Amino acid sequence: MARLGVNIDHVATVRQARGVQYPDPVAAAVIVELAGADGIVCHLREDRRHIQDRDLRLLRETVQTQLNLEMAATEEMIRIALNTKPDIVTLVPERREELTTEGGLDVLKNHRSLKKSIQRLQRGGISVSLFVDPNKEQIRAAEEVGANAIEIHTGHYCNARTHALQDEELKRILDAVAEASHRNLRIAAGHGLNYVNVKRIAEIKEIEELNIGHSIIARAVLVGLDQAVREMIALIRAT
Repeated sequence: MARLGVNIDHVATVRQARGVQYPDPVAAAVIVELAGADGIVCHLREDRRHIQDRDLRLLRETVQTQLNLEMAATEEMIRIALNTKPDIVTLVPERREELTTEGGLDVLKNHRSLKKSIQRLQRGGISVSLFVDPNKEQIRAAEEVGANAIEIHTGHYCNARTHALQDEELKRILDAVAEASHRNLRIAAGHGLNYVNVKRIAEIKEIEELNIGHSIIARAVLVGLDQAVREMIALIRAT
């Protein structure tokens, strides 16, 4: 049964829209954990569009489950991670003009630099996951650069407009999961998962963790954060 990591970035997005002090993503993290989630995910971006440095510091002091820091593999972010000591870092691609992360890391293209970044983080006692597309070559490269885990990008599956296209994308994910399992990489999945499409991904027994943010925070606007988290956990556990 997959664990649930809840990404709280969009609580901070609402706050930053007005430049005020609320809603507080740290307070949201407390509610998320009390509702039964297994971890908190946040992405400290270069442009600080949502999560701020102070949020990360306070989250490290208060999160009781697992703190997963998503970040680009830059000198600034590596330094912050080594100082903050999240339980795990997920390295993601990042472009200023994107609305949200648009795809997986190109591990093949950035092999040497990623290997160095991973080694630095691991020497600091931090486990490292790579956010990758469901592509066997990228997963092989993830093992080669020394990653502890991968998070499979589920965006194309979630955005598929027809059942046939969704089936095709699910097959890619299943092939990627098989490749990662063969290489003894821990497997998570995320991006675009919601209350409608999560079931088929949650059924894949090799996937240990689902990281979900936007759909839970969006539902929380209507039903409350506690209920939104509990409903997602129930869907995952029903598989």
